[in-house]
Amino acid sequence: MTSPVRKPFRAAAVQAAPVFLDRDATVEKACDLIADAAREGARLIVLPETFIPAYPAWVWVLPLTRRPEIAALYRELVEQSIDVPGPEVERLAAAAKAAQSWVAIGVNERDSQRSRTTLYNTLLVFDGEGRLRRRHRKLMPTGGERLVWTPSEHADLVVEDTPLGRLSGLICWENYMPLARYALYAQGAEIHVAPTWDRSEQWLATMRHISREGRAWVIGCCQALHMDHVPNRYAFKNAFPPGTEWINSGNSVIVDPDGQIVAGPLEAREGILHAEIDPGRAAGSRWSFDAAGHYSRGELFDFAVRDGVGPTPSPRRATTPRRASQAASRKPRRKARR
Repeated sequence: MTSPVRKPFRAAAVQAAPVFLDRDATVEKACDLIADAAREGARLIVLPETFIPAYPAWVWVLPLTRRPEIAALYRELVEQSIDVPGPEVERLAAAAKAAQSWVAIGVNERDSQRSRTTLYNTLLVFDGEGRLRRRHRKLMPTGGERLVWTPSEHADLVVEDTPLGRLSGLICWENYMPLARYALYAQGAEIHVAPTWDRSEQWLATMRHISREGRAWVIGCCQALHMDHVPNRYAFKNAFPPGTEWINSGNSVIVDPDGQIVAGPLEAREGILHAEIDPGRAAGSRWSFDAAGHYSRGELFDFAVRDGVGPTPSPRRATTPRRASQAASRKPRRKARR
């Protein structure tokens, strides 16, 4: 079986602010942004973490002494979140189809099967025909996020084999989970999307590290949220330090398989980053380092994803005579009888 030859294509990281806690208006804005990126030739379009209807930025600044305010914000977030499947998903799917582009976007997802008041931080991936190809729920919310989102019950660490290349994705600090990354490397990921809320220098270093470790293109996409994007009726704005203008300044970035930044960082403004992606460079760069290939040392390490969604355990290699003799030499010897 021969490997397909992937052609270079244009990718876009959309750094934007939602219409804060307004689901319908934010979906409309997302669809417009998808169309804008497609007009510039993008065939893979990435939008930020929980873009719809907003990232709950208050979790990092509101103390629990302001519980009534926290409860009111959570209520509004639940009311403005989406069901999957649902009408908002259909609108996003139609936008992807109209753009003839793959689209990755972060949403707040309601658990529609039970109480309808538990939320997931979810990454949706649509193909160019408008089909929902992947719904990945964040494995572990970070810090204050645990007051808002519940962890996923499933790993769902799947790489999509697309006409553009082998596409993977993790949400924000999931990218700091070594085994989650390895599960994607083991499936040959060539293009990795990382919707996020993090804009730090450490995060930019992480994007470069993952690209170099996984030998893949990495698209880190963040919101750019100004104080003016949040209506004044939300009192949590007064919990930010005086003089704060940007709640999140963005720093979206696109990185090549050698760890070199090819677009961005885009700071303190909304905008769309574009870069030409050549997925074949992922394979070419692995001649020296292949984390899940010749560097995996399968005779020494085993790996499995327990829920069965993702790579299966590689079979344990047969013990060589030398290794068998080494193992035998380590066994304690019985004392000889006198």
